[in-house]
Amino acid sequence: MSKGRLEAFSDGVIAIIITIMVLELRPPQGTTVQDLQPLVPTFATYALSFALLGTYWANHHHLLQTARTVDGVVLWANLHLLFWLSLFPFGTAWVGQSTFAPVPVAAYGLLLLLAAVAYFGLVRALIAAPGQPRRLAVAVGRDIKGKVSPLLFAVAIPVAFLAPALSMAIYVFVVLIWVVPDRRLERALTD
Repeated sequence: MSKGRLEAFSDGVIAIIITIMVLELRPPQGTTVQDLQPLVPTFATYALSFALLGTYWANHHHLLQTARTVDGVVLWANLHLLFWLSLFPFGTAWVGQSTFAPVPVAAYGLLLLLAAVAYFGLVRALIAAPGQPRRLAVAVGRDIKGKVSPLLFAVAIPVAFLAPALSMAIYVFVVLIWVVPDRRLERALTD
């Protein structure tokens, strides 16, 4: 399979995941601004999940653009990532509908952790793929964000049982560190 085909498949899956998430948003029964109040947790969780999926999509795109080859291990690592991402609509709905209850917030964190670990595995599988240019490994470098993110998610999971709002803040913080553009892969493409 070509890397273009892998990227197109992944783009399609992520687009479907976002579509499923937005379809879970239900309008209020009433017609006043106050009728929107109960939807704030659901919308906030949707916005966070959308930002996370967008971050995965953008980084996945840059990663595959920098790679030259894919092999069977990469295909399975990519499917592993897509599996965890495909559960985002479930986690998003549960957290939003529970109004940030501890167990759903912790379960959401576990989902985020597993997706982050899967992404890290995909990066490593791509670097190790036969025929891969050295520029990919150089561009990824020490991958501090890729190592810190799962650690922060892992910390946030037990915190959810004591302070769910703090866990949600940690999840937002992880998105914010990834929103800052990572120019390493873009530089590797132009070099």
